[in-house]
Amino acid sequence: MTTAPRSDPPTLVEDLLLLLFQPRSGTIAGENTLFYVLGGAVLADLALGGHLSTEAQGRIRSVADRPPSDDLLRPGWDYLCAKPRGAQTALAAIGPPLREPVLDRLIARGHIDQEPHRVLGLFRTTALREGRTGRRARLLADVRQALSEGTPPPARVAALAALLSASGTLPQFHREIPWTSSVITRAKELERGDWGADAAAQAVTRTVTATVVNSAVAVVAVLPRS
Repeated sequence: MTTAPRSDPPTLVEDLLLLLFQPRSGTIAGENTLFYVLGGAVLADLALGGHLSTEAQGRIRSVADRPPSDDLLRPGWDYLCAKPRGAQTALAAIGPPLREPVLDRLIARGHIDQEPHRVLGLFRTTALREGRTGRRARLLADVRQALSEGTPPPARVAALAALLSASGTLPQFHREIPWTSSVITRAKELERGDWGADAAAQAVTRTVTATVVNSAVAVVAVLPRS
C-alpha cells in the first residue's frame, strides 16, 4: 500500500538537508560536519517559532509552555528546558541523531527518492535521487536571491542561507549560486544576523541564529570536511 505524502509544513532542518543533497552524486555535502549545521537548523527553527529565548553570555533556553508540535524539533526544545545552554553545547547534544529521521522525512514527502542499486553488480543497496516535487530548485532560487541580489530576504530564507554558509559547502553550489566576492560578503552578513531593516521584528530569531551559526562556523572550521 502506498503511503500518502506528508502535508504538514516542512521544517528548516528538512530544507537545509534537502539543499545539501547533491543530485548529481546522490550524496550529502559536508557529511563530516553535518550534525552541527542540522542541529543549528533545529535551533533556528525553534527561534523562528518563538520557542527559544536568549540569556546572558549568549546562552539560549526554551520558552516555558511553548513546545513545538513537530517531533523533529521537540527533542531540542526539551533539552533546553532544563537550563540555559551555550550554543556549541546544544549543537553537540541535538545534532547527532538528526540525519536519519530528517532524510526519512524528505523521502516521505517525495523530495528525495530511493532506488534499488547494485554495487559491483553483486551487493544490493539503495541510491538516493532527487524527487519530482521541485522543492530543492525553489529553495536554491530563494537562497541565490538572498545572496546575490542584495534584497532583504524573509527571515526563514535568511536563516537557511546563513546555515548553508556555516556548513562550509557554498563553493560546491557554484553552478547554481555564483561564488563571487559579493556573495561571500553577503553570506557572512547573514551569518552575523544582518538580515535588513525588514527583519527588525525578528530580533530574537536573528540573535539566536547568529549565535548558533557562529558556533557552528567555529566548529566546522577546525574539522575535516567531506
